[in-house]
Order: sequence, then structure tokens, then C-alpha cells
Amino acid sequence: MPHERRVRVLIDEDKIARRNYEIALDIAKREPKQLLIVAILKGSFMFAADLMRALHHAGLMPQVEFMHLSSYRDATVSSGQVVILKDVESDVRDRDVILIDDILESGRTIAFAKDLLTARGARVLTCCLLEKPGKRAVSIKADFIGFTCPDLFVVGYGMDVAHSYRQLPYIGVVEMDEAG
Repeated sequence: MPHERRVRVLIDEDKIARRNYEIALDIAKREPKQLLIVAILKGSFMFAADLMRALHHAGLMPQVEFMHLSSYRDATVSSGQVVILKDVESDVRDRDVILIDDILESGRTIAFAKDLLTARGARVLTCCLLEKPGKRAVSIKADFIGFTCPDLFVVGYGMDVAHSYRQLPYIGVVEMDEAG
């Protein structure tokens, strides 16, 4: 192997689990009606699953749907144009929707999804596992944030680099070993 990669833990499993439960309690305090969780694929799937379990423990009974949106396609830099690859199947009219994404960075993806679901008649709140301040390309602020993230490329807990590292139960940073 030319370069072994190791992953430095940035946010561990226990800290993530505690924060998920705190977010679930904050959501429950709002007493949502006909709660629908809409997870934006692919990066948010682990966060959404764990948050759904935390919401159950907080006394809520949410349903779940998925959207697959992309502003990257095959590139590593956002095109600025969001494309729907998979849309929700449920009618969202008159429902409380928590829109879940992995990282709030440029804000384009979650703003697009929020505007779309709002136009369909949903009451939409946004929830992002990570927020990278100072990276916004559009004006949006998440209603619920897991953690503020330094401006690093993070992996794990559903997030990837070249389709790897999604399975990690923590959020980390890939580092290259100097030995080759």
C-alpha cells in the first residue's frame, strides 16, 4: 500500500449519542404533529437512524422518508445547482417535518429541500449533525445543530470520502501516514 490512512477521532460515539438525545428532547418540546423525518441521503443516514431512536425514547412516533439530493454529482466541488435524485413519497402537506442533513456548509442543499417541502405545505424545521460556520453560500440557519465543526474534511458516522469510512461509529478526520 503506498499510503496507509488512519482516522483521527474528532467526535466520539458517546458524545454523539448524548447530543442526539438532547436534540430529540428539544424537538419533543416543540410538540410536533404528524412528525415526519426527512433524511437527506447519503451522509445523514446514520444520524437520522440514531435520532429516530432518540425521538422514540423522548416519547415521539415519527415516520421517516428520504431525499437524495446532489450539487456535486461526480465533482469534488459544488456546482451550485441542486438536483433531486430521489424525492419523498409521502404527502407532506400540513405535517411537521424535520429535515436532516449531515453537514451545514454552503447551505444550498438543505435550503433547496426546505423550500421544496415548504412549497408543498409542510412546516419544516432543519437539523444538521455538523455545522461549519463561515461557509454559507445561501442564507439559512439550522433549527437544531449537533456540533460546530472545524473546517476539516470529516468522515464516519455516515459521511465518506470516495465511498469509504461511512461505517465508522464516530466522526473523524482522515490523516495520511508519512511512511509509504
